[in-house]
Amino acid sequence: MKTDIIIVGCGAAGLYCALNLPREKKITILTKSIARKSDSFLAQGGICVLKDESDYDSFFEDTMRAGHYENNKRSVDIMIRSSRSVINELVSYGVRFEKDGNDFAYTKEGAHSKPRILFHQDETGKEITSHLLEAVKKLENVTLIENYTVVDILCENNVCYGVIGHNESEEFSYFTADYTVFATGGIGGLYEHSTNYRHLTGDALAISLKHGVKLLNIDYIQIHPTTFYSKSEGREFLISESVRGEGAKLLNSKGERFVDELLPRDVVANAIMNEMKKEGTKHVWLSFKDIPEHEIKTHFPHIYQHCLEEGYDVTKESIPVVPSQHYFMGGIEVDEYSKTSMDRLFAVGETACNGVHGKNRLASNSLLESLVFAKRAAGRITENYTVAEYQKNIEIDPKTYSNYKEEYKIAVLEQIEKEKNKK
Repeated sequence: MKTDIIIVGCGAAGLYCALNLPREKKITILTKSIARKSDSFLAQGGICVLKDESDYDSFFEDTMRAGHYENNKRSVDIMIRSSRSVINELVSYGVRFEKDGNDFAYTKEGAHSKPRILFHQDETGKEITSHLLEAVKKLENVTLIENYTVVDILCENNVCYGVIGHNESEEFSYFTADYTVFATGGIGGLYEHSTNYRHLTGDALAISLKHGVKLLNIDYIQIHPTTFYSKSEGREFLISESVRGEGAKLLNSKGERFVDELLPRDVVANAIMNEMKKEGTKHVWLSFKDIPEHEIKTHFPHIYQHCLEEGYDVTKESIPVVPSQHYFMGGIEVDEYSKTSMDRLFAVGETACNGVHGKNRLASNSLLESLVFAKRAAGRITENYTVAEYQKNIEIDPKTYSNYKEEYKIAVLEQIEKEKNKK
């Protein structure tokens, strides 16, 4: 099948990239599950924005400090400078950020020196991504194919010409394209405890390793300090950082506070792990006592409801929380226009690494970074568009990919360990 541009993944980054590409180009979006099962839908807290010019220095410094100053300064600058225009575009698509009168309401999260985060209740990711998805579905030039797993790319002489994959029935096929964009999300499916959907297993990283596409900092994996502790298996339920930003406190089994809850995520997660180890417990406690009941029910209605379903009323009692794998700061190395080291191949969102986050992501920078650099990828593709010369007929032998799931998982985890050992 021939198309102009392939986007693998339909989270916020993939969708926003499609919306910023020319309408005369035929775009095919392939997603491994159903469209609404992307991690972008799960983002609770919010999206950062530069409030005004006086906020620039502190926004920049907060991002750098959280990332242990290993961030790419140019990428950080681009993200911050582009934030207001992205927010304006989201509003034009119908995204409803919380208002304080006629102005936006801003909240604050861990490691932010000022309130600069826009939000919609505690489902900001769902609010943004659902509106982007609806906008994409209205485009006549976009075809969205669900439950299609990409297992490889078509490439020659370091040029990407498309992808190979299969449907739910494991019938293999391939798409040729002038440009390919990986927007496949994180790697949570490789971990026992993660806030990610289980089907996010780092496939784009494994494919990149196979074909020599450069990766960067893939050992930089963020553990979120607070997910609801449950004995059941499956995806962990995130307790947003904005809860702590609004006053929730972490307590040990004796009811004692043991850490500043607004420190960077890695610092708070380590403090929780140390407290659990010291006390011999499987979780710590999060108290909502300092947050007014009205604020809990209006700002965090879905967290409130989920905890009720688990048997906890957060307006009256603390809840058990534990750190879980949450976000991937590393990924496929890209430049400031999201281009990879392979020609005609771009990567955006969590699967890409442009260095914005450094060693540890600042809260609520994920949605912003994804959108900013997805738009830049679309812009670069548009500016430099040429038709690819690739006319070969491919014979796919399914046996080649008979054990790819396990092989790819092992390849990614081994490479992560190699990077850890190097450093």
